[in-house]
Formats: sequence, structure tokens, C-alpha cells
Amino acid sequence: MNILIDANEVSDFKYEKIIYNVIDTALKIENVSAEPQVSVLIVHDEKMRQLNKKFRGIDKTTDVLSFPIIDFNTCDKNILTQENILLGDIVICIDKVFSQAAEYMHSAEREIGFLTAHGILHLLGYDHISPEDEKIMFAKQDLILEKVGLER
Repeated sequence: MNILIDANEVSDFKYEKIIYNVIDTALKIENVSAEPQVSVLIVHDEKMRQLNKKFRGIDKTTDVLSFPIIDFNTCDKNILTQENILLGDIVICIDKVFSQAAEYMHSAEREIGFLTAHGILHLLGYDHISPEDEKIMFAKQDLILEKVGLER
């Protein structure tokens, strides 16, 4: 597994281990046998607002964005057995990590774990557009967080 974490915008970033553990756990749960590549970018509100506006047309910040390389609507999940497959990019807003942790009354560690789990599941083809898809994806998120010790 090749995970690149870029937290250059954030001083004293200390959550790399959580990000690695969450992504590794998600890949194991999904039986990904390849050595996938994932990049994770940690940014502040203004950069996230710019990215959200550029790629989604929404001129406000958000907590996490995912940019999958593979379209699982047109591609078989067996592609995840190929070596050195590029899954895509996850962008996490550190300001949202702290504000949402306070709002939901849990730790920043749990929140960054949650956002990482959410992001990696999007890269693996999950979505939450329909209620059925949301139920499946959120159950996977909960399982991942439980396995890494970040459950509620």
C-alpha cells in the first residue's frame, strides 16, 4: 500500500497514523489484494472552499472531498487485484475536523478517522446518494472505525 499524506498547509499535523490505519483497514475489509496508491491532502477552510467550488460548483467549504480514478459503474471490482493501482485522492479540511469533533462531542482523532473512512470508501466505489447506498456505506464506515478503535 502506498499512501502519500500531504499536510504541508497544517503545522504540527499528528494524525498520519490514524489515516494509514483507517485506509489499511478499509482495504482489508474490502479484500483489496493489490498494492493501491492513495493520496491524502490536508487543507484549511479556504483551500477546501476553492476546491469545492472548482470541482463541484459549490462556493463553500466542506469536510472531505474524494477524487476516485476508477469508475466502478463501468469497471469490474476485480481491478482491485491488480498491482500498483491508483485509487485516487482524498482531501480533508482540518478546520472541519476540529469543528465537527466539537459539534459531535468526540475527539479530533475520531473525526479524522471518520472522514478518512468516508473518503476511501468513495474511492472504492461506494456512495450515499440513495438511502440503500447510504445504509451500506455508513455501515462500512462504522465497521472500519470499530476495527481501528474509533467507534462512538
